[in-house]
Amino acid sequence: MMSPRSFGAGGVPAIGRRTLLKGMMGAGALAGLAACGDGSGGGGGGDQVTLGSNWSDEVPKKAIAQVMSGFSGPSVKINTIDHNSFQENINSYLQGGPDDVFGWFAGYRMQFFAEQGLVGDISDVWSDIGSGFSDALKQQSTGADGKQYFVPLYYYPWAVFYRKSVWQEKGYTAPKTLDEFTALSTKMQADGLAPIAFGDSDGWPAMGTFDYLNMRINGYDFHKQLMAGEEAWDSSKVKTVFDTWKGLLPFHQADSLGRTWQEAAQSLLNKESGMYLLGLFVGQQFPEGADRDDLDFFPFPEIDSNVGADAVEAPIDGFMMAARPRNESGAKDLLKYLGTAKAEDTYLKSDPNNIGTHNDADTSGYSELQKKAQTLVSSAKSISQFLDRDTRPDFASTVMIPSLQEFIKNPNDIDSLLKNIESQKKSIFGG
Repeated sequence: MMSPRSFGAGGVPAIGRRTLLKGMMGAGALAGLAACGDGSGGGGGGDQVTLGSNWSDEVPKKAIAQVMSGFSGPSVKINTIDHNSFQENINSYLQGGPDDVFGWFAGYRMQFFAEQGLVGDISDVWSDIGSGFSDALKQQSTGADGKQYFVPLYYYPWAVFYRKSVWQEKGYTAPKTLDEFTALSTKMQADGLAPIAFGDSDGWPAMGTFDYLNMRINGYDFHKQLMAGEEAWDSSKVKTVFDTWKGLLPFHQADSLGRTWQEAAQSLLNKESGMYLLGLFVGQQFPEGADRDDLDFFPFPEIDSNVGADAVEAPIDGFMMAARPRNESGAKDLLKYLGTAKAEDTYLKSDPNNIGTHNDADTSGYSELQKKAQTLVSSAKSISQFLDRDTRPDFASTVMIPSLQEFIKNPNDIDSLLKNIESQKKSIFGG
């Protein structure tokens, strides 16, 4: 378990966890990525550097372009592809002709490719930028061989978001326990709201609900061991998680498998839903100004008082380098720039829906929501990354995505579902 002392100067978590990717996959998206340049940033001489970007939504896409425009080294060609497609095709992408630098995720998701020799060692970059990050961040950027492969940009906690104006109008108060959460959901239904906005057409959003339920019912250590393949999915402990979730499903927005997370966020924006469990990036769907200022959140409520509610989900995003970049010196110069407070500040100015990782990141302009999010993470005793970052990539993509979607469609046969997950887990993890 991590204590608040496991955080660096910027309030960033020391996350001793495993992480993942999302799929193994087709050459089609790889070809699409190579042909998907959408602009360039930076100036100066030297050969061009290419950046593979999964920041495809409007707000983060603009923020990445702003960051690259501030780079004084070689010109940067940004190749953007849809976020989910990038994740699902990352293995083929890295084995083909990847860009010099690309966006990815910390922890096991980084380590997995480092162990396969598919990404480049950037320990020399860390010799220049290391003083700007906590030991916790360096740990999350380090492979099993002790070398660094990742430059962090930001992190974002998951919590239950809502519109303050709606809650004030209806007289709602933030629940601290599952019973209070259920009572609030019942009241919201009576008031004509969908209590919990929900969209899982992409497969990964429901993972956040599972993670929080499992950590609140069985604790962080069990969750960590389950993700590592060391606990049985068909155990009574995991069955309790799905039984509890089954009881909450009637409060979830209907037809979630046909809805994206962005569409679910729009229902919260349009005051059709009462609350939404998602990452801080939900703010991307709220126009800057009164609407975004109306956002607030509460931590996922306690279920078992013996377990508590001090575990928080807080993924870290950033950059990596290809194993054999076409322009290695330019790529490393770009990564040194991306590891500065200036680069983070530029990104967060355009996309203030995350928390900077650099010790010197400018927090003076943080919104009240960002400040509250930073406090939530810095006060947590244990941190998870996310299901599809905390376990093996093949298990998350080929087993858990379809299994959770099957549960959402048919929550009445939990025993068979968990038996099937456990069987596939044994096949993938061994034992």
